[in-house]
Amino acid sequence: DYPAKDVPEAEFDDRESAHIAGLMRVNNAGEVAAQGLYRGQALGARAEALGIAMQQAADEENEHLNWCQRRLAELNQRRSLLDGVWYWGSFSIGAIAGAAGDRWSLGFVKETEQQVCAHLDHHLERLPEADARSRAILRAMREDEARHAENAAAAGAAELPAPVRAAMTLVSKVMTFTAYRI
Repeated sequence: DYPAKDVPEAEFDDRESAHIAGLMRVNNAGEVAAQGLYRGQALGARAEALGIAMQQAADEENEHLNWCQRRLAELNQRRSLLDGVWYWGSFSIGAIAGAAGDRWSLGFVKETEQQVCAHLDHHLERLPEADARSRAILRAMREDEARHAENAAAAGAAELPAPVRAAMTLVSKVMTFTAYRI
């Protein structure tokens, strides 16, 4: 179910509406990237069960993608014009993570989802207080993303080296800055 289905819409001025749309466009771009990442990782998974789990995670992320796109439509706003870049760039990264081995791939999932949770927390802080619809969506997404991180850790995720985590943060910041605007 759509997390905002029973949540009333508030009134926003043009600036607030554009800001909400920018944040939701970033979240949509993140979900597009998640599709690519998980599918790339599934391609490189050595254990069949891990490949299946990555495909299932991609399916769940697709639900998040649908929620973000529905919210953008409610705001009469567009998705990022760079969705193809987000998908194929992330697919490539996922394939590399998958090729590194299942423990490293799981470590990549764990770190990615932990960073996504922090990112969603930041967006929840930046949304206008009255935007209960977007808040409902982001809270539901955060719950799922935290579960993905926990599942990866429980499955034996390797701890990624600090330089890899830093590079992931940098790429995320570039994507966030760009998707908010384009």
